[in-house]
Amino acid sequence: MIQTVGNHLRRGLASVFSNRTSRKSASRTDSDNMADGESYRNPTEVQMSQLVLPCHTNQRGELSIGQLLKWIDATACLSAERHAGCPCVTASMDDIYFEHTISVGQVVNIKAKVNRAFNSSMEVGIQVVSEDLCSEKQWCVCKALATFVAHRELSKVKLKPTVPRTEEEKTEHSVAAERRRMRLVYADTIKDLLANCIIQDDLESRDCSHMVPAEKTRVESVELVLPPHANHQGNTFGGQIMAWMENVATIAASRLCRAHPTLKTIEMFHFRGPSQVGDRLVLKAIVNNAFKHSMEVGVCVEAYRQEAETHRRHINSAFMTFVVLGADDQPQMLPWIRPQPGDGERRYREASARKKIRLDRKYIVSCKQAEMPLSVPWDPSNQVYLSYNNVSSLKMLVAKDNWVLSSESNQVRLYTLEEDKFLSFHMEMLVHVDTAQAFLLLSDLRWRPEWDKHCRSVELVQQVDEDDAIYHVISPALGGDPKPQDFIILASRRKPCDIGEPYVIALRSVTLPTHRETPEYRRGETVCSGFCFWREGDQLTKVRPSVSFPFPPRFTPKPHLCPELSAVQTSALPLASKLSSSCRESEYQGLERSLH
Repeated sequence: MIQTVGNHLRRGLASVFSNRTSRKSASRTDSDNMADGESYRNPTEVQMSQLVLPCHTNQRGELSIGQLLKWIDATACLSAERHAGCPCVTASMDDIYFEHTISVGQVVNIKAKVNRAFNSSMEVGIQVVSEDLCSEKQWCVCKALATFVAHRELSKVKLKPTVPRTEEEKTEHSVAAERRRMRLVYADTIKDLLANCIIQDDLESRDCSHMVPAEKTRVESVELVLPPHANHQGNTFGGQIMAWMENVATIAASRLCRAHPTLKTIEMFHFRGPSQVGDRLVLKAIVNNAFKHSMEVGVCVEAYRQEAETHRRHINSAFMTFVVLGADDQPQMLPWIRPQPGDGERRYREASARKKIRLDRKYIVSCKQAEMPLSVPWDPSNQVYLSYNNVSSLKMLVAKDNWVLSSESNQVRLYTLEEDKFLSFHMEMLVHVDTAQAFLLLSDLRWRPEWDKHCRSVELVQQVDEDDAIYHVISPALGGDPKPQDFIILASRRKPCDIGEPYVIALRSVTLPTHRETPEYRRGETVCSGFCFWREGDQLTKVRPSVSFPFPPRFTPKPHLCPELSAVQTSALPLASKLSSSCRESEYQGLERSLH
């Protein structure tokens, strides 16, 4: 079976270069057929514009983040309800990074649309832009992702699927499933890091005489949920709860710094249960840890119905990061915090762990492919986000609609794409192999030498979980290089979430302290490569191998780095060998013309 899959891939791929004709891809998306950019609008898109008035601002004359959260939640909820056709409630809000403040007199423009609908929940993407009406300048304030759940009193809701049309919609729709997977394991990621990793802190070495006791920052406030705070079903607006949480967190932060702090980051809001009109909400906040220029404030919300009740429902928690800006808008140094023994010290160390996770997540998940190094260090704190980035990078690459069809022969097509300083290839072919079997065999790189003669050996270094593994791949010397190449590869595989979606095998380089570069081998790297498989019928699979590397390239794409090229050595490798960091621009342009 392994040799059968490999033979199909070799025969299909080897025929690609026999036809050198070039033309634009015939499989253009619906967006290419539109007359102009305004002829199509996502049916779930909702826009809100608000003029910032003095009543919306804080003590610095800037728009209160609590007020902004209420507007964001309302806009996203309207988008979700437009798709669901029934009332929706906020289930969670992903991390939000605030890039700019908004002043009185400026306009806040909020745009929300449903990226993807699952069974009864949906992901809504939100973009917030501020506008200065006098100068006509605009700034991106933040982007957010919220999860809403459709809710009916008497029947279970089954949401209709979204139908993406543009390249952006297809990308968001594809990656939404991976983001959902990351949300579901978020709590376990925190627990594993705290249980298995040593959290570095300097608590014992700090000068206690200049510390502020954490208890001095503690805040407790109660709110009565009234009809204006709730929707027509009596459930409290998620944005209202988030605004109350921001209020108590700001008070706690102010008690530490004795100044007016600025909220920079909100870690994921997760609503554990609903609250209704008539509930009393108790909001508690305390500074968990103070770093050099920032502090983390923890907030929790509990609900109860009557004053006589002893049991309170925990309905929400969040962690917010504040800074204090000076006259030059630069973060100022903060006083140290002295945690209470016991739970206070636990929260202190957990805050250090969350800071590391936030930095890893922001770096790995938020930055663009062109900003990512070829190899990222692997450790337990970032494994979820590296796996996410690995799969989402391949999905986003495949979803692009500006691929150029370079050649076609025997129903095998070769496409190229030059974008963001990267040169990418993907091929498309049909093979007479069951899709699930091909997926299982090719996702385990240890079988690679059985069908790829350019792969000398593969060692499983670490089985991270059921769907992710790290391999050490060794290939023979090629192109006159006396040294064999080796690679440390993270392989992430995903089964389809819905009918019509592909199986995915994504590959990227990582670095491990146990497998450093040695004089025996020349270390190779890949930032994005892999396979996508679509079921086209019984025993018929559409295979799309893809690879992306820097342009002008910083390395030579060898066979193991781009599995889809390994079977076309006689045609592809003489060309690929010229793609080295030493090649001149004129040589590269000549090579590009020869490909077409």
